Amino acid sequence: MANTLTSLTPDLYAALDVVSRELVGMVPAVSRDSSIERAAVGQTVRSAVAPEATAADVTAGQLPADNGNNTITNKTISISKSRYVPVRWSGEEQLGMNTGQGYSSILGFQFEQGMRTLVNEMESDLAGLYTKASIAYAPAGTTLFDAANYKDVANVAKGLDLNGAPLSDRHLVLSPNAAGALMGNATYSAANTAGSDSMLRQGILSDHFGMNIHKSQQIASAAIGTNSGGRTNNAGYAIGATVLTLDSNGTGTIIAGDVITIAGDASASAYVVVSGDTDVSDGGTITLAEPGLKGVLSAATHTITTNASAERNMAFSRNAIHLVTRAPARPIEGDLADDVMIIQDPRSGVAFEVSLYKEYRRIKYEISAAWGFEMIKPEHCVLLID
Repeated sequence: MANTLTSLTPDLYAALDVVSRELVGMVPAVSRDSSIERAAVGQTVRSAVAPEATAADVTAGQLPADNGNNTITNKTISISKSRYVPVRWSGEEQLGMNTGQGYSSILGFQFEQGMRTLVNEMESDLAGLYTKASIAYAPAGTTLFDAANYKDVANVAKGLDLNGAPLSDRHLVLSPNAAGALMGNATYSAANTAGSDSMLRQGILSDHFGMNIHKSQQIASAAIGTNSGGRTNNAGYAIGATVLTLDSNGTGTIIAGDVITIAGDASASAYVVVSGDTDVSDGGTITLAEPGLKGVLSAATHTITTNASAERNMAFSRNAIHLVTRAPARPIEGDLADDVMIIQDPRSGVAFEVSLYKEYRRIKYEISAAWGFEMIKPEHCVLLID
């Protein structure tokens, strides 16, 4: 039997060329982990995480001190999705199209849209991990990158520094709104202040303060909790605390992904909530992302304010977020596919499997991929909100 897909190779790669130029910023910026590519869908793989080290004084004696035990924790990731986009044609439909624009041209457009759909879903999954970021920064001016404010990128870089993120391979992914504001600020786009004319002349979001800047259509516009007047109890909390017990006060909810500030916190940090409370007056708890509180909370109640900003632009080092992609698994014996081809997007690195199934007087193509994603290192991800 002839290799049916060979003649379609140029159309497939032409479609990829178009799709790879969509507003896709997260996929090429995150870490690609090949260690779990052989895992089945839903199978959990654990990655060991060592705790922070504790130093001790050197004291001479007959024996070394009886210490050095650690509690090793782990992060988990799994291949959670196996998705495909179907394209089906009958012989009569093909014949009809060949009297007009042509079957092959339309099929190429369908491949393009299928790949676009899958890449955008991956992008959305990654952008949705904002709920697991560590802290957030809001603009010092009225809005992000406004005419009076050029410190927004510097502030998220500082947040990564304070959390101990690696200085290399950092990325900032902006929504179209934030990217438009950035490009409209002469401080960032003018060649004499930006250091190059790449943004001004070529429309390229370049490197600022050691971060590669991307834009993404899928940056989340988050739903926000309805908290009003919620506050911590009077137990007092040390730097690094992540679980805070609420006082029975106020109304509304605090939900995962909310960005909150806490009165009396000398660091004035904005924290990302990992786990919230459906009623702030019930004396429940909320959990902050690692590394937890940046400032001490005294033994008194402290009012919690929820930031009203919606868009969650994300700054991170590559090792913070992991994406694993592979072709969906087939039985060892094979299945009903008559032909299969793997093609790879040269920009994002996403591999697509295109399969051909021959039916009775019609054919069906499937464009497919399987993937998993997780925030492995929350401390190395900071939000920039407006």
